[in-house]
Amino acid sequence: MYGLVNKAIHDMVCSRFGEETWKEIQHKAEIGVDTFISMESYPDDVTHNLVKSASLVLGLSTSEIMKAFGEFWVQYTSQEGYGELMAMSGDTLPEFLQNLDDLHTRVGISFPKLQPPSFDCEEFEEQTIHLHYHSHREGLAPMVVGLVKGLGTHLNTDVEVTQTQSKSDGADHDEFTIQYKSN
Repeated sequence: MYGLVNKAIHDMVCSRFGEETWKEIQHKAEIGVDTFISMESYPDDVTHNLVKSASLVLGLSTSEIMKAFGEFWVQYTSQEGYGELMAMSGDTLPEFLQNLDDLHTRVGISFPKLQPPSFDCEEFEEQTIHLHYHSHREGLAPMVVGLVKGLGTHLNTDVEVTQTQSKSDGADHDEFTIQYKSN
């Protein structure tokens, strides 16, 4: 994953729990990097080790950490220079979710080694979306829940997210049902 992800984990932990807690997480994860470079690619294990260590240090499940990180990521990326790209991706939750793959394509111009997930979106009934999430990476489905909640906050929309199919339970991809109401 790119350093931007690890940098965001650092910033989330420091803003909520302080620099000393981050240092403890970094030490427990055996990460020898003091500063992550946003545009540099790091092994996925670095990110996974940070999340596992944060789970141990903070006494939260990795799922809770990933959900919180997903919510944080939306705000973080919009403040770290990607706000215009986000604004171009949609004004409503359904529109934004349908444009996620296009957003990742645009981001890929700056991050040539990017291996983004893919999202398929279906709106079967009013204010209900079925989101299909395809990724070669394991264990990131809870982050999708947080991302959708973060997008809801970003777009002034109340959201309820339920995972209805799980890759970790043998399905070929993760699926979520999202109920939403614009404010």
